[in-house]
Amino acid sequence: MAALRPFERLALPLLAALTALSGIANYGNWAAVPSFAIATVALAGLAWLVSFATEQLGERFGPGVTGMLQSTLGNLPELFVVIFALQKGELVVAQTALLGSIFANALLVLGLVIVVGARRSSDGIMRFSRRLPTDTATLLQVTMFVLVLLGLSRAAHDPASHHVKTISAIGAVCLLVVYAAWVVPYLRSDRAPGEADEADVPRDSDVPRDSDVPRDSDGAREPRETDERPGPHAAGAGPVQARPGPRISLSLTLGLLAIGGVASAFVSDWFVNALHPAITSLNLSEAFAGLVIVAIAGNAVENTAGVVLAWKRKSDLAISVVKNSIAQIAAFLFPLLVLISFALKTTLTFAVQPVYTGALALTALALWQVAGDGEAAEFEGWSLMALYVILATFAYYE
Repeated sequence: MAALRPFERLALPLLAALTALSGIANYGNWAAVPSFAIATVALAGLAWLVSFATEQLGERFGPGVTGMLQSTLGNLPELFVVIFALQKGELVVAQTALLGSIFANALLVLGLVIVVGARRSSDGIMRFSRRLPTDTATLLQVTMFVLVLLGLSRAAHDPASHHVKTISAIGAVCLLVVYAAWVVPYLRSDRAPGEADEADVPRDSDVPRDSDVPRDSDGAREPRETDERPGPHAAGAGPVQARPGPRISLSLTLGLLAIGGVASAFVSDWFVNALHPAITSLNLSEAFAGLVIVAIAGNAVENTAGVVLAWKRKSDLAISVVKNSIAQIAAFLFPLLVLISFALKTTLTFAVQPVYTGALALTALALWQVAGDGEAAEFEGWSLMALYVILATFAYYE
């Protein structure tokens, strides 16, 4: 704890107090507005906590592992919110919360990250690895395939439309297999920052043997053009600039990540409980509440972490946090909840309204177009956010 800065040492107990107060407001049946305000501030604070711990973890591992872990903890609110909604029979809120999380991360959050990252770049272009954006678009397309087929089947009222639950269950298993086939090699290929690539490590066959070195008539070794020049460790060279390491221990980092993720799940639930009376008084639809309000609140962790990392010019880690969240929700969390829902009061399926199926297809296309080449300009980030505003407008009038 001594390595924490004064602001961080002050923020941790304040955040614990806000989280506890949010729980007291929820179970004490406080008025909707104070409960909502306290839960909102607490959720924002927990988002900062997870982003701070993620940054410290990123000093030890590569962006892929770090982003995967952060996204897993960050998606806990969606898991709890959807399970609670299905148990209470609120299918529309459950479906739109999942779809809204995909849209919020893929359009709103990624767009904001690109805008911030591009502005912080010297040439106005945010650059990052191309693999994860391309993989995310592929996983979205696989999920979209199930949604589109079910949508067309229900619209045509063909025989398959009477077996939506069975088709959804089989589709969920297939998606989980595809996700596992993607995530395991992806994590294995990730390296810690500064770790040498296998291609950069000299092999035994590349190192000349002493007998192969040409010598002059006196037996002395002749200099060659390929001889190494004195490096930074040679005599007279300046001191090597070491990469700054993490300021807190690994156990404390993992502890903060776990506490932040679990607490975010509970505070998100309390946030939704306080928000429901406000939705009723404002005469908002359940679709808008799930697609926009719950999705943004549940993804506050990714919202803060991705933007903060982009501001610090950690482009790969920022993109990894957001893209991993999209892939997890589409190809892991959604199908997992479909299978879990068979044990709950209401069954979740892949049958959604056509407008959201079309929006998901266009979102996958936009992701591939904007981030598939490994770089993005500021206007592309604004374009993604504009798409989200248009979609939210549609949801408002649904």
